[in-house]
Parts: sequence; structure tokens; C-alpha cells
Amino acid sequence: MWQIQPTVEIPDWIIPAIRHHAPQVDGRFAAQLLLSRGIQTPEQLAVFLDANLYKPANPFEFGLEMKWAVNRLVIARNCDEAIAIWGDFDADGITATSVLWDGLGQFFNQIGSIAETTEDASAYLCYYIPNRLTDSHGLNISGIETLAQRGVKVIVTCDTGSTNITEIQYAKQLGIDVIVTDHHTLPPTRPPVVSIINPRNLPPQHPMYHLSGVAVAYKLVEALYKTLPDIPERPLEDLLDLVAIGLIADLVQLTGDCRYLAQRGIEKLKQQQTTSTRPGVAKLLNLCKRTGDRPTDISFGLGPRINAVSRIQGDASFCVELLTSRDEKRCDQLALETELANTRRKSLQREVTKDVTKKLSQLDLSTTCVIVLTDPQWPIGVLGLVAGQVAQEYGRPTILLSTDIEGKEDNNQPLARGSARSVNQIDLYELVRGQAHLLHRFGGHPFAAGLSIPVENIPMFTEAINRQLREQIEQIPGGGLEPIIQIDLVCTVSELGVDLFQELKLLEPCGMGNPVPHILIENCWFNNPWHQNEKDFKGQKISYIKTTFELWDESVEIGFPGVWWGHYKDEVPPGRCDAVVELDYNMFKKRYEVRLLEVRPVENANLKPISLKIDVIIDWRNGNQNPSQENVFQDIKPLIIEDCPTSWDDLRVWFRRLIHPEHQLILAYEAKPEISPLEIWEKLIGIAKYLSRTGESVTRKKLHKMLTIGDPTLMWGFESLRQLGFKIEYCDREFYMSQAENQETTEAEKLAKFSDFIDKFFAAIQEERFRRQYFCEVPLSTIQAIAHQTLTHFSSELEF
Repeated sequence: MWQIQPTVEIPDWIIPAIRHHAPQVDGRFAAQLLLSRGIQTPEQLAVFLDANLYKPANPFEFGLEMKWAVNRLVIARNCDEAIAIWGDFDADGITATSVLWDGLGQFFNQIGSIAETTEDASAYLCYYIPNRLTDSHGLNISGIETLAQRGVKVIVTCDTGSTNITEIQYAKQLGIDVIVTDHHTLPPTRPPVVSIINPRNLPPQHPMYHLSGVAVAYKLVEALYKTLPDIPERPLEDLLDLVAIGLIADLVQLTGDCRYLAQRGIEKLKQQQTTSTRPGVAKLLNLCKRTGDRPTDISFGLGPRINAVSRIQGDASFCVELLTSRDEKRCDQLALETELANTRRKSLQREVTKDVTKKLSQLDLSTTCVIVLTDPQWPIGVLGLVAGQVAQEYGRPTILLSTDIEGKEDNNQPLARGSARSVNQIDLYELVRGQAHLLHRFGGHPFAAGLSIPVENIPMFTEAINRQLREQIEQIPGGGLEPIIQIDLVCTVSELGVDLFQELKLLEPCGMGNPVPHILIENCWFNNPWHQNEKDFKGQKISYIKTTFELWDESVEIGFPGVWWGHYKDEVPPGRCDAVVELDYNMFKKRYEVRLLEVRPVENANLKPISLKIDVIIDWRNGNQNPSQENVFQDIKPLIIEDCPTSWDDLRVWFRRLIHPEHQLILAYEAKPEISPLEIWEKLIGIAKYLSRTGESVTRKKLHKMLTIGDPTLMWGFESLRQLGFKIEYCDREFYMSQAENQETTEAEKLAKFSDFIDKFFAAIQEERFRRQYFCEVPLSTIQAIAHQTLTHFSSELEF
């Protein structure tokens, strides 16, 4: 489904303000985009466009965790202790390791990879990166033992470690303190570490909440620079190019400090072409024919190449040397090795994509909510990339597993390993976690996860996870599985080119939370389509297809160049079409061109523009109330939603009231401070005991407020209470609770008897939180689109 962003009425102030920052642009298109993305005031516009006007958060806003980490590092420095950086093998993990290597290297004696150390060494800084093909993400026992044998006293993780409870406890037994810097999902209880610096501990509205692994590592180094300012010989800002690479490659939400760090980092990165302080980075940019001045130079250039090393070779340790060494000859050698790995990665990715396409043709997609496919020949390193392609194309979470794995379970059963990717705001991490009892290991993000599973469990897992998602999406319009393409602008071919490119460039760096603008070209056609294999840096063809073409419509006499990656010329439809494209600049060919994303014949375009007036639904979520909007209601009392919904059905009840044209709807709810599931349970059981003892009652509304949960979750809590002998009655809109007289068993014994129910209660709390978080962050344009669908359907029902 294609959704066109509604046209916004442009206020008088915004175009002059845009031209103040970018005198060369017209500003009309940029104004539309900025307004639709929440820029409502001159102050917001200024800090969005000019990083120099933004005030980044202080690293010590992480609180005591940051202080504890810095204090432990200072002790290590004063006591000449050995420190190991434990990194990860993807681009975020590699750059995070590199930031700590360069940053902590100002305070500690650098040795290199752990393989370069000796058993009796002390007072050094080294790094350890797991092997993608043989190890999992995170800490592992064998690596910890190696570090202990080499005299390491402190491990500093980056981009990993938050949930490695067993491994952290083992390190502690060996006398190693652990400092975790990470951004992945937090465990229910704090691990036994010196410090855990993770932005997930911050409120969702905090400007550091979306930091990636490399950005968290940078904040730790920044805090150490602030604590010991006289020691570093190189400026902290020299690390920002590495921060930008990791941030953009990891696809985090580029708002707040993330956007600021990416902006500043790209400024540093483009300097590598003139004053090369990182010859490895400069060589990589040269090989991928990029300049480093745009985020796409990272997302399509540097990021895939850094990731390719571990995907193909497993061991990516040399990438840290590539990014940090000042030895040009050595960096040239490592960059060429990286480029070869990327060439091989492209070829393997294409081969696996062909296999997956064949297997998909045998699936009944009408009954499939989660695509799960396996093959014994698939290389693990590229499964995440292919899963992402499939998820986007078919609008379904996709899990690809390689079953020819040497690893065994404790009972010597074969394991499959693979990757999962999500789509359409479906929280894949929670989805996979719901089937944790069938898995060997898993971890990841809401949109990406890695997992290993006993081969014999795969059929059961496939059936269970499909059933789980099917139940979740029953209330989502259209089944929640139709791919949604958000269209930001509608243009003609004649409007493509340098002027529009300069306006769109004002939004960069783009990413999650600020996506690359999608442009709709209506009633267009294609000339001269031609496909070819891409060539590697040696001029040799590789198995990776792209189709080039000219894009035409009635507004031009000369076609506009474009490319369609991963498609053959026979896939380009003849005749008139509607096409969704991104505008780009090809540095190699020195020209502007479009990247084709979606295309449909005109008669089947199925566009669904939003017909609601832009101010019918007003977004005051998360305290973002705009005082200038308070006067728009005049004598009309608006509809106000103060309680965060947990489903689209909750909102559709409100949307139907917009059938009356005088109504306006304010979204005034916000994300509540999180209480741990255990605390909620303790509160609930405390309430039950109090009501049982006093004979008093409590209303449903009061329970919702005290426990911060809704009805479906509360019902699981009641079931858990019943397993402890509580009797719950509902009379005259009040709950009454009483307890059996035999209360000799301890709380621990009671919990053991009803563990299944308490697990379901805790899972329901997490699910409800995810849903509330989703409705606090889902773009206003999506809410408007669903409102439009609801009103259209409701109107047709009334007419009938």
C-alpha cells in the first residue's frame, strides 16, 4: 500500500528561515518535508539544520553508571591493570571497538588484538572480537578464559553484553570486572557488573535514548576526557568520523544526540579526502567511489564493506586496525582485503536470494504471517541481508536458517543458526522471545535478531511463531502484513535534479525517525532499460544485478537517468506507470539519478491519499504540546486522548467521532515511566492482601492507574493471584478479593507453583509496554492514514 503524505499549509516564517541556512534553495519542498516531520518552530528548524546550534547531552547524564565506569578505569590506570575491549563483528561493533581503542588508547598502553599479547603481560589495552561464523554475539566463556590467562582485570564491552548474565558471573569468578557499554534490550534485573551504560535505562524522550553501540562508547570516552582532561594528546572530536559510520550503518533513529553526532561525524569523514588522518577509511572511500560527505556513502559504501569481512571470513579483528592505523601501506592492503570480502558477499547474497525466491514460490503466503525458511547450504553471514530484502518485499517478518552447522547442543542434537528481520513496526525481538523455550540462543533488536535453534524444533517453532503473530495482528487494519510505502512528495520528472537534490539534502543525515524522502512520479514511463552484472574494483563481473533506465513523463523532452538494484530489465513494466523513487547523486558518473523503489502500472497503482485536513488530528504526545495551537479550537471543545492506546481498535473508536466535521482530535498521551514486571506483581499482591484483610474494594480504573497496566494484562495478574488461593469477585463495578486461611507456604514456594501464570503475566506486561511505546512513537502520518481508512469504511457502513 502506498500512502501519500498530506499537503501541509506552509506558514510564512519557514521558507525565509530555510533560506537563511541554505540561501541557494527555493525551500518549498524542504518546508513540506520539515513540517511533516515535526519541525514546528524556528528554534526547532535551526538546531535541525545546523549542528553548531545543538547542545549535546553530557555523558554523566547516564548517572551513577557512568561515574562507576570512569572511576574503575581511573583505578585501572593508576594500578597498571590490563584492560580488554570486547567488541562485536558488525559495523556498529567494529567502530565502537575502534572508538574505545583510539579513545582509551590516550590513557592506556595499546597492544592490539588479544592474539598479539603474551601470558605474563600487564598494564596494557587490547581488544577481542568474536568470530561471526563460529561464535554468537556477546561474551563467551572461552574468550573470557583467554583474557583471564593473559592477566586482564577489566573488560569493557561495546555494542554487546547487556544480557550475558552467565558469562559476566563467570568473569567475576575469575577476578575480572566488567563494564558494559551497549544499547540492546536490557535484562529484567541488573547484571553483576561494575557499570552498565545503556541508553535503554534513560527515558524514551531523552536525547541519548537511541544511541547505538559506537555512540555509547564515545560517551564513555568523552566522560574520561572530562575526568582526566590533561592526559589526552588528540582531540575527542577526532573520533566522530568513526561514530558517524557506526551510527548510520546500524540504522538507529537519527534524532537528538544521534543526529548531532552523525552530522558532526560526516563533517569529519569528508575531510579524509583532503587531510587523511585515517588512511584506511580514505582508501575504502576511494574503492567505493565515495567522498564521505553524505550518509549514503556510509550506508551503501563503508558500512556494507566493514560488515562483509565477518560475513565472509568470520574474524573481523583486522577491521579495527584498518580504521585506526596510520600506516598507509598496511591500510591499503587491509582495504583491498575488505573490498574482496564485499565482492564475495554480493555474489553470495545474490545466490541465496535466488534460492529463497524458489522456496517462497512453494509457500502459501495467504496463510503465512512469519516467513521461516531453511537450507543446509546457505552461508550464515549473508542471511540477515537476504532476510531484510524478503521482509521488505513481502511485508512479513522473515527468518532464514542454515541447518548445516557444526555446533551441537548439550545432548548432541544439531543446531541451526540464522538471522531474522522485521517490517511494519512488528517487534521481532519480542516475537522471537515468545518462543524462547524452543530456541538455543537468541538476541537482537525489535527489527533484527539472530538465533540458533535445535533442528528438530524448527517445524514447531515455525507453527508457533506464525500463530503468535496472527493473534497479535488481528486488530491491525489490512491484517498488518501489507507493505506500506510512505510517499513524501509528488513531483514531475522535470523537477528532479540539482535544485530538488539540494533541498532534500537539508534533511540529511537520514535514517530511522527521519527517512530518506520518497518521491512519487505519476503517469511516467521507462525507456532504454538495460541490466548488467555489477563489476568489482578489478573490473571483473560479479553476480549482482542492476538495471539502468531513463525515466520520462509529459513534463520533459529528455529522460532522467535511474537505476533499479537487484532487478532485470524484463521486470521494468511497459506503458504508463506510477513510480516511487529516491533522488541521489552518482559520484562515479558525476550526475543526478533516481533509485527506483516501487513501480506499478497506472491502472493498478492503488494509491490511498489521506483526505483528512492536516489539523484534524493534533499531536501533543509525550508532552510535545505547541502553545501556538491552543487557539485553533475557538469555541469547539476538542476530543482529547489522554490514555495511551494499546491497539488500533482503541483509536478507531475515537476516529469514528471525526465523522462530524467540527470535531478535532488531540493525541495527548505519553510514555509512562517503566516499572519492572516484578514491582508490578509485588504491588498487585500487596493490594490483594490489603483488600483481603480489610474487606474493602477497588475500582478497575484505580487498579489501572496504580499498576500502569490495562485490562488484558490485569486478567493474567488475577489468574496468578487465583493460583495463590485468592478469590476475586466483581460486583457493582468494584473488585473484592479474599484469601484462603492456609498461608503457611512462603512466597518463594508459591511462585514455584504458579511459574507458568506469572511468566504469562510478565510477558503480557512487556507486550503491553511495546504496544504503548509503538503508539507513542508511530508517525502522525500513519495515524492519519489509519484514521482515513476507518472513516472511509465507517462512511460506507452508514450509507449502506
